[in-house]
Amino acid sequence: MKIVGLITEYNPFHNGHQYHIQTAKEATGADLAVVIMSGDYVQRGTSAIMPKRLRAEMALKCGAAAVFELPVCYATGSAELFAFGAVSFLDQLGIVDSLCFGCECSDLEGLKKVADILSEEPEEYQKLLKSFLKQGMSFPSAREETLAAYMKDEDYSFLLHDPNNILGIEYLKALKKLGSKIRPYTIRRKGSHYHDQDLKSSFSSASAIRSLLAYSGSALSGMSTARTFENTSFVNILGELEEQVPYSCLELLKDYHRVKYPIYQNDFSLILKYKLLNKRPDTLPRYMDVSKELANRICGQLNNYFNYKQFCELLKTREITQTRINRALLHIMLGIKKNAVNEYLENGPHFYARLLGFRRDSEKVVSAIAKKSSLPLLTKPYQDEELDPTGRKMLTHDILASNLYTSVVTDKYKTAFENEYHQGVLKI
Repeated sequence: MKIVGLITEYNPFHNGHQYHIQTAKEATGADLAVVIMSGDYVQRGTSAIMPKRLRAEMALKCGAAAVFELPVCYATGSAELFAFGAVSFLDQLGIVDSLCFGCECSDLEGLKKVADILSEEPEEYQKLLKSFLKQGMSFPSAREETLAAYMKDEDYSFLLHDPNNILGIEYLKALKKLGSKIRPYTIRRKGSHYHDQDLKSSFSSASAIRSLLAYSGSALSGMSTARTFENTSFVNILGELEEQVPYSCLELLKDYHRVKYPIYQNDFSLILKYKLLNKRPDTLPRYMDVSKELANRICGQLNNYFNYKQFCELLKTREITQTRINRALLHIMLGIKKNAVNEYLENGPHFYARLLGFRRDSEKVVSAIAKKSSLPLLTKPYQDEELDPTGRKMLTHDILASNLYTSVVTDKYKTAFENEYHQGVLKI
């Protein structure tokens, strides 16, 4: 039995993701696809638009054999931390033969070449990077310029311009760092660009679909979107989505609209403000992605806090990207500290495999993981007897983060609270 691993967010699931599952199995000759997915919060530093189990159900109905949850500290980390957390998880599962990722570039050898340079960071490269950073560039911009100067080829620097290329390079770096036997494959992104806000014929970006779904619930949050629609009824919005998402997903979108989603960054506004009011400039740098400069800026601008999204935009500077600020504030809200993440990385980096769901016709893959993986297979959160104190600490943090998200959902839509401790495994 050959297994391909997929690293995903499915925020939300759409046609491109189904294409990825199908094509990944074809390209690698795999029998089944196992998914490691971000939970209720995603790598760009925001909450997911809908709960993790709803997104996992969509993936399972569209061909994924099993879906596991990526611990929140990795799911909300930098591209490097996100990639290392996900790749190391697939490696520790013990059954994954290949990793297949989508990107704007299908040149795997070019991506590997860049990954090698970024892994080794030769002396000349380091000098160039420092010089660009001294000019006041943000780190991503400085790294792009450095790569072009070092390789004397702008074509390679452009590989760092697109998010999926960057993640692909980080996956390759992680495989090399781990000395993993997992073989990488790429699939060229089909249809829309990652950031496109407009719907295409059938392969629109997750950003465009989120924008449409956000419009469907804008009356609940005051959110504004880039697009306007002639008819604002949800029936018409579902009509627009018919060509964008698989039919089984469309049914779930219909059933759970304004019951479990959409969830916005601003739905966490009061929670974040409460957290910030209890912090000082000298305590904030304990959290992931928070520098001393950003800590001072956060505290200095707190009187101008109106809502979560507005505050993120207010804090943005030339040197600090919007995504970095999103992640920093999310880490403060969730209590993700640098020393805890370092402890996980030094002693793990993983301590358990948290199963969200699986297909009944692919149950053999779950049995194989239970036998071969170095990680205890968790189907319920209270099954932590096999975990050491560090593993219990990570699991407790994951559960608290999920319960916070669920609390926002239940408060917003006046539904019953479903404690993470009582959640079972989806079986499709």
